[in-house]
Amino acid sequence: MTSSSNPFSTYVPPRVWSPATPSGGAFANINRPIAGATHEQELPVGKHPLQLYSLGTPNGQKVTIMLEELLAAGHTGAEYDAWLIKINEGAQFGSGFVGINPNSKIPALVDHSGEKPVRVFESGSILVYLAEKFGAFLPTEPPARTETFNWLMWQMGSAPFVGGGFGHFYAYAPEKLEYPINRYAMETKRQLDVLDRLLAERRFVAGDEYTIADMAIWPWYGLMVMGELYEAGEFLAVHNYQQVRRWADEVAQRPAVMRGRKVNRVRGKPEEQVAERHDASDLD
Repeated sequence: MTSSSNPFSTYVPPRVWSPATPSGGAFANINRPIAGATHEQELPVGKHPLQLYSLGTPNGQKVTIMLEELLAAGHTGAEYDAWLIKINEGAQFGSGFVGINPNSKIPALVDHSGEKPVRVFESGSILVYLAEKFGAFLPTEPPARTETFNWLMWQMGSAPFVGGGFGHFYAYAPEKLEYPINRYAMETKRQLDVLDRLLAERRFVAGDEYTIADMAIWPWYGLMVMGELYEAGEFLAVHNYQQVRRWADEVAQRPAVMRGRKVNRVRGKPEEQVAERHDASDLD
């Protein structure tokens, strides 16, 4: 359908939306308007109490970085198996994965250390669960704890504009459209400016201490200013966010971050990819 009154669009929404027309784009084959499993598929279970089912996207990296940070800090109970979930093939719609996360999004975690398995989904929820389970990377004093949660929730609410918004239309959509790219580029740059102003006053996101807020934000905004997300560094002029880059470089040099970002990764340099992790030696 066309509209002669609007020079910026040739599309007029129907009265009732229907998915009859293919959406196109990089993930068109797995997009659908309903939830639930599409096929029966049990999930594997390894030898460790913590079983992670994920992919090395920014959201997936949050959790593997946290697990590697816990191990580096001496928490041996954080040993884990990390199983690869190939979302481009629809593995997240298998019955086993849907049983852990009804929303069919990675990452998802099952903790088998207690009497009954505990499922944990949504990356932010997993970070909080692990931080509280091991008493690490989450301050106990109310002001610092609240500030950490402030920025963790900021990331959870803001990143969809970067990923599903800017990333989709800039990198994955079947055609380049000026309006949505401009819309989400503006919001992404505003968020980077929020961080830049914050990090001009403190070493890490929540203060002087490295926390789960840094682990949540770095795989999105840190990698973006380092030019590793959507290859959009020049387009977004990320060199202007010098404080974010200072912080991003410091976090990137942490050994646990270097290890964690390799796990379940299937893109990039071969030496930076470890499809599955079942032992610390898998990353060596």
